[in-house]
Amino acid sequence: MQKTSLSLLLGLIILVVLLMINISLGSVSIPLKDIFASFFNTEIDKETWRYIILNYRLPKAITAVLVGSGLALSGLLMQTLFRNPLAGPYVLGLSSGASLGVAIVILGGAVFGRFFSALILSKWTLVIAASLGSILVLLAVLATSFRVKDTMALLIIGLMFASLTSAVVSMLSYFSSSESLQKYIFWSFGSLGNLSWQEVFILTVFWSLGVIISIFCIKNLNALLLGETYAKSLGTNLKQNRILVILATGLLAGSITAFAGPIAFIGLAVPHLVRQVISKSDHLVLFPAVAIGGAILMLICDSIAQLPGSNLTLPINSITSLIGAPVVIWLLLRKKKLYF
Repeated sequence: MQKTSLSLLLGLIILVVLLMINISLGSVSIPLKDIFASFFNTEIDKETWRYIILNYRLPKAITAVLVGSGLALSGLLMQTLFRNPLAGPYVLGLSSGASLGVAIVILGGAVFGRFFSALILSKWTLVIAASLGSILVLLAVLATSFRVKDTMALLIIGLMFASLTSAVVSMLSYFSSSESLQKYIFWSFGSLGNLSWQEVFILTVFWSLGVIISIFCIKNLNALLLGETYAKSLGTNLKQNRILVILATGLLAGSITAFAGPIAFIGLAVPHLVRQVISKSDHLVLFPAVAIGGAILMLICDSIAQLPGSNLTLPINSITSLIGAPVVIWLLLRKKKLYF
């Protein structure tokens, strides 16, 4: 237990260091002492640096922490619920629902008229559209969970919802203009920047609600590791637990997709990476470890995406897959074991 506590403490230290490195990176070079001066509202060489740090870089770094930890936790929830190492936060079709909502707004101009094209000018419209898409799919999955007893059947239904929404998006893409299609593709790349403090606050609220609900599921998730029959013998209400897990995942993954776009890989891979590092299956340990690991990996990917020394910024979705996938493959080949 002491070794685990030290590992978590080390993870927190690495997280803080990476947070400072991430804030220091950008097209404008800002000395570290001026970064700290901005935080503590003391004298700084240039006031414009304080504005850049407090209104652009700090919100983006906090968004990276929220996105990484939220996706990693929701991935852990899904993998344990379905006892499937390939399950991730978007396996229930939440990302596809959000993509459908955004596609209707961006690509719907050619199908539904100019009104939808005008809506694109508002950033909040995309956030609301993505949220509504995720919520509708989440409600459909929750309604299905009341009628379906088999957890694996629910997984298949979630995949079918994802296929249906993807088919609608494909049809909208076919009829849309090249300009609208480009806007939609750029949204699908994912982005951690351009969030105001108000948007970061709203994302934090949904993230907090999802984490709180997840914490109430820890005991039941540990019981599920040994199978549903064993969990029932311990008095676990499987239906209630399933609904709570789906609701927590919906809040985490849905809100993150709405504000940051569909960011791949983190939710699928981080739980595996953390299990390989700490060799624990107890969710009381896995929860903080996975949250810290997700935040660390997201900060690393975002720092690389900024291309230090350049004014260019690469799509965060590409970096998360390029950096993480080889690491997971290497770890699995070395350990030759999945904890399921």
